[in-house]
Amino acid sequence: MKINSHSLSHVIPRTMSEKLKVLLFIAPLLIPLLAFWIVPFGWSIYISFTDWDYISPEYNFVGVENYQYMIEDSYFTDALYNTFVFSLGVVIPTVMLGLGFALLLHKNFRGSQLYRAVIFSPWITPTVAVSIVWSWVFETKSGLVNLLLAKVGIAPIAWLESGDTAMTVVVIVTVWQAVGWTMLFFISALNKIPTSLYEASLIDGCSPLTRFIKITLPLISPTTFFLIIVNMINSVQAFDQFQILTQGGPSGSTRTLLYLFYQQAFEQYDMGPAAATSLIILAITGVLTLINTEMGKRWIYY
Repeated sequence: MKINSHSLSHVIPRTMSEKLKVLLFIAPLLIPLLAFWIVPFGWSIYISFTDWDYISPEYNFVGVENYQYMIEDSYFTDALYNTFVFSLGVVIPTVMLGLGFALLLHKNFRGSQLYRAVIFSPWITPTVAVSIVWSWVFETKSGLVNLLLAKVGIAPIAWLESGDTAMTVVVIVTVWQAVGWTMLFFISALNKIPTSLYEASLIDGCSPLTRFIKITLPLISPTTFFLIIVNMINSVQAFDQFQILTQGGPSGSTRTLLYLFYQQAFEQYDMGPAAATSLIILAITGVLTLINTEMGKRWIYY
């Protein structure tokens, strides 16, 4: 399709005065972006090369020393490992359970809307409130889980006080909250699959499992990949549930990169290493976002 240059002239400003008018109209949007994102981001990069302690007006420029120390620091490597374990532990069951619920509820039947609302409700509940409730559930002495275990003769488990189980608890809480949101995306993807494909497969005598593998999974693969990446990003940025349930313990077994940043910045007042850690988190999130964007261009969304 050819674009008329005359009509294009009405869209693209040609004179300096017209450009200034456009800039004047978008200035209210640019000013908050500049003040609350671009400038703080640039300042964070600069701080990551200093030894500022968050309080003193004087500080020294230390170059890449913070990054070198971060690579050699066991706290950082352990936090990076915990972040990977937590993300993997959240993403896999969240996507699988979300798809399972979507397959059960994507067709409208009596009560389906109620079931969807119940499963989705944890997502719109504040994470702090959710974490407080679950801390009562997994409380060692009088928590619901240990009371149920006692009924079958199993000794109480120190869920949140043991390094072997604390991360599992946080994963369970996060998955429980994220499943409903994931389910709605899968329901939308399943409803976009042409019914004619399933009708043709029935004529060919395909089994339900074959239809799921050959038709459903390939056609919802863009949504699946999107949900994997987004849930992974959310896992990297998770903080509230760790703060309420474990505070990064016991013995750092649930200390993720974001919680390490919090401890460095607001408990130890080491703003240089904290800024460096925050930039690593930003880099991980940026890479995941770029992967999602590039892979999204390769799929046709139905």
